[in-house]
Parts: sequence; structure tokens; C-alpha cells
Amino acid sequence: MNTHLIRARTPFAHLLIGSLLWLLTFSAAQAQREAMLAKHANVDEGLAIQGYDPVAYFTAKKATKGQKTISTQYQGATYRFASVANRDRFLKAPESYAPAYGGWCAYAMGDSGEKVEIDPETFEVRDGRLYLFYHTFFNNTLPKWQKDEPNLQRKADQNWQKLLSN
Repeated sequence: MNTHLIRARTPFAHLLIGSLLWLLTFSAAQAQREAMLAKHANVDEGLAIQGYDPVAYFTAKKATKGQKTISTQYQGATYRFASVANRDRFLKAPESYAPAYGGWCAYAMGDSGEKVEIDPETFEVRDGRLYLFYHTFFNNTLPKWQKDEPNLQRKADQNWQKLLSN
């Protein structure tokens, strides 16, 4: 029996098995994270951002309603788009366009860690992230966020991670 050939294959076999185990572990962890994000997403009957186009916040720099006929699923939510081009952009990098904190009010997430509804027309795009805010006639949380943004963003990031881990 040629033991030289068996020994030569053993390191490769170990590398292959190790790689497959890592891939399975990574895939399972990613699936679990996706499920947690879907569980905590701000959706109304499965619809994200109340039907507004997440890409338009970046490209048109305004809140733009999406069309029912142009949509896609991401993290358990349906996203609508104003154009096919915007949908295609989203599909290439959904994590770049999906709103921070699952679409909940960024100020509330930073201030108290609570999931508070938003007004999709009250937003800020900063450092490549979309932040949405609660806004009614008497209470607009965007200016409050802007007064202490670095601190509130740090707290919001921490609070969001706590929510996802529960």
C-alpha cells in the first residue's frame, strides 16, 4: 500500500473539511442574524418604510413613494421602489440602503432603546446610512438627534445590538 499518497491527501482533506465546517457555521449564523433582523424590523403588513423607496433617499435626496409593481424582499420585509434602476441598485447592496435600526426612529433608539414609529419623510442620510425619525405636529425628533448625534448614534448602535441579541 502506498502510504505516501494517503499522507499527501490528509492535509488537503483536513483543509477541505475545516473549510466546509466554517462555511456551515457561518451560514447558520448569518441565517440566525437575518431572522433576528426580520423579527425586529419596522414593517406594516410586511411593508418596509411605509412603501417609500430606500434608494431614493440617497439618489434623489428626498422621500419618494415606491411603486407596488417594483419591489423586492429583504430581511423579511417588502421594499418598494420608484424605478427598476433603484430596485437593481438595492439588490446589489441592500445593506447599504436599508434603514438603520430596522427602520425604527433613530432618536428613540439612541435615547431610550425603544422601537418608535417613524415619519418616512423625516430622515437623514449621513456617512452612507439612512436614519429615519418620528415626527408629528408637536414633536420632531430629527433636530433632537442632530444636537447630540455622535452620542445618540453610539447609544442607538448599542441598543440595537441588544435588541437583536434578545
